[in-house]
Amino acid sequence: MRIYSNLTVEKKQAVWAWAFLAIPIVFFGLIRFYPAFESFGIAFTRWNLLSPPEFIGLDNFRQMIHDPVFWQTLKNTFLYLILGTPISLLFAFVIAYYLDQVRFGHGVIRALYFMPHLTTTVAMAWVWRWFYQPMPVGLFNNMLASVGFDVQPFLRSTTQALPAVLAPAIWAGLGFQVVLFLAGLRAIPSSYYEAARIDGAGRWMILREITLPLLRPTIVFLLVISSIGFLRIFDHVYNMTDNGAGGPLNSTRPLVLNIYDTAFRSFQMGYAAAQTLVLFIILLVISLLQLRLMRGRP
Repeated sequence: MRIYSNLTVEKKQAVWAWAFLAIPIVFFGLIRFYPAFESFGIAFTRWNLLSPPEFIGLDNFRQMIHDPVFWQTLKNTFLYLILGTPISLLFAFVIAYYLDQVRFGHGVIRALYFMPHLTTTVAMAWVWRWFYQPMPVGLFNNMLASVGFDVQPFLRSTTQALPAVLAPAIWAGLGFQVVLFLAGLRAIPSSYYEAARIDGAGRWMILREITLPLLRPTIVFLLVISSIGFLRIFDHVYNMTDNGAGGPLNSTRPLVLNIYDTAFRSFQMGYAAAQTLVLFIILLVISLLQLRLMRGRP
C-alpha cells in the first residue's frame, strides 16, 4: 500500500487500467486461446477421449486428403460463402439505401428488420423447416399449389436443400447489416450530396461516385464479418436437416457440422482438430484480406 500511495496520479490510473484489463485477458487466455492452441497439438494425435492421445504425425491430414466427405463439406462451406455473402450484402444495402430516405415510421421499420437478428436461431430454423414441409403442412408448398405451380421437395432435394437452408441464414443476418449500412449512410456529410446536385450529378452518379466510395469501410467490415459467419454456419443446418446430419446425402453439410460429428459422434478428436486447423487457416486468410483492404481505403 505504501508503494501505491507513492505513485503519481498517472501511474495509479495505469495500475487500475491494467487491473481491469487483466480480467478479460485472463478470461480469453484460459477460455478461448488456451483451448485453441491445445487443439493444434491434438490435430497431430489419435484420441477418442477414453485413452491417452497418441502422436501420429500428419496421418490425420493424409486421411483428410482422401476423405470425400471432407471435400464435400468444404465445397458446401464455400457455396454458403459465395452465395450468402454477396446476396445478403446486396439486399441489406438496397434496403438501407431506401430506408434512409424514409422519414415517417423510420424507427419502427428499422426495428422490424432488426428483429430476426434477435430471434433464437433454433426457433427460427424450426419455423423455416415447417415452411418447407410437403403438403398439406408446409406453407410454401401450399402457396405454390394454390397458384397452380408444382410442389417442391426443398429440404428433401440434393439441389434445393442448400439454397433452402441458406435463405433463413441470410434473412436472420439482414437486420444487423441494414443497421450498419444505415449508420454508414448517416455518417456521410449531406454537403457532399448538395454540391453534387448543384453540379448537375444524377442519382446514379451520386451513388457511384459519393455513396459507395464513402461506404467502403462499412462494406469491407460487413464483407469480412458476413464471410466469417457463412464459413462457420452450423445452427441452421443442424436444426433444418434430418437428425442434424446435413442431408440429403451431405448436400447441405458444412465443415463446422462435419467437425462436430467427427468429434462428438465418431469420437475422432484428433481428426476433428485437424479439420478445425484447416478452418482456422481459412478464417485467418480472410482476416488478413480484411486488413489489406482496410489499408487501401481512401
